[in-house]
Amino acid sequence: MVPKRHLRDQGGSDFAVPFRESKRRPLLKNAVGDFIRDLSVSEALWEPFLRRVVRDEVERAVCSCLNTPNTSRASIHSAGTSGSRRLHLRFVGKLPSPIFTGHRIESEDGAPIEVHLIDASSQTIVKSGLFSSMKVEILPLDGDFGSDDQEDWSESQFNDSVVREREGKRPLITGELVIQLREGVGYISDISFTDNSSWLRSRKFRLGAKVLQKNSSAEVRIREARSEPFIVKDHRGESYKKHHPPYLNDEVWRLEKIAKDGASHKKLASYQINTVKDFLQYHARDPTSLRNIFGGISERNWKTIIGHAMNCVVDDNKVYAYQRPGQGVSLLLNSIYMVIGAIFDNQYSSLDELTPSQKVLVENLRQHAYKNLNDLVPMDELAFSGLARPLAILQPEPKNEPNPDLHHTDFFQIVLQG
Repeated sequence: MVPKRHLRDQGGSDFAVPFRESKRRPLLKNAVGDFIRDLSVSEALWEPFLRRVVRDEVERAVCSCLNTPNTSRASIHSAGTSGSRRLHLRFVGKLPSPIFTGHRIESEDGAPIEVHLIDASSQTIVKSGLFSSMKVEILPLDGDFGSDDQEDWSESQFNDSVVREREGKRPLITGELVIQLREGVGYISDISFTDNSSWLRSRKFRLGAKVLQKNSSAEVRIREARSEPFIVKDHRGESYKKHHPPYLNDEVWRLEKIAKDGASHKKLASYQINTVKDFLQYHARDPTSLRNIFGGISERNWKTIIGHAMNCVVDDNKVYAYQRPGQGVSLLLNSIYMVIGAIFDNQYSSLDELTPSQKVLVENLRQHAYKNLNDLVPMDELAFSGLARPLAILQPEPKNEPNPDLHHTDFFQIVLQG
């Protein structure tokens, strides 16, 4: 309720005049003064506060000039942002991190990054109409843009986040920077970065996309696209890049926590462990001895190395068999010496089909196989794919009578029954 101030006129009678109490807001200079007095406080804590004070002061000044009430920040923002927004661009495809300079940008699975025009209300691609065939420009953005998880921004905020090349450098991204939407979809086929991202405060870039044509209707604004942040490194660093996933023939230093030409790399080489395949074979035979090669490696680093190695793509289609006379069981191993199955009394069984007693027998046979690797006989994995039928396996020919015509499955005569 508005209070009334009592005044006296010349005739001596009182009359009431309504007035508003002054509600002074903290001035910017007061906030700066507080900041100077409290310099010991972390800058990270002060930054959002100062941003808020400056924003409040600017809005108050704007409202004062326009003679309009400053009721809420949302009313100001709505005039130029989400109130009229119905369409937006969206990147489709996860960008890898890091990306190397000079290399074409593509998604983690090697497919082109896509740009979709989305109807915000239905979350579907706009496949027809004027907007579905617009041209879109691809731009580099600062990795800090959108770090507050804000999903709505103005055109000027987007433009302010565009990163320009450093002085004396080439344009930051090169290639096909303008793409054409067709039925609301465009493809980024050939763009690359020319500079790394280490000079930015965030140490990261984002990709941005915005339409080039101005809309014929002022009521429709197409919000720009913003990718997830990613690191860009100089292509010279790619020669030291770790592979995810690793492959059998990768050099062992491609594994995490093993530096090229570092101490661990040299120790492994002294044990003839030169590739990821060598590493995994050694781990299958004797994981404790393998860990001891590293010396006093921490549990965390050891788990990181093994976890990375175990993601290896075993795609060489090699299978080995090991058999001891008189036991009636043959062991099947893959190329990294992991047991994949066994044959009991002419019947093939996968590991999860073994009985407890069979598992004990297989484990004993596995230990014998690791001590007699020269007795492993190469097989053709294709002969075992999808096997659920019994096998009859004969002994391999004596090794003192080598037969140069024998290859792969000819070491054993495999007879499928049933």
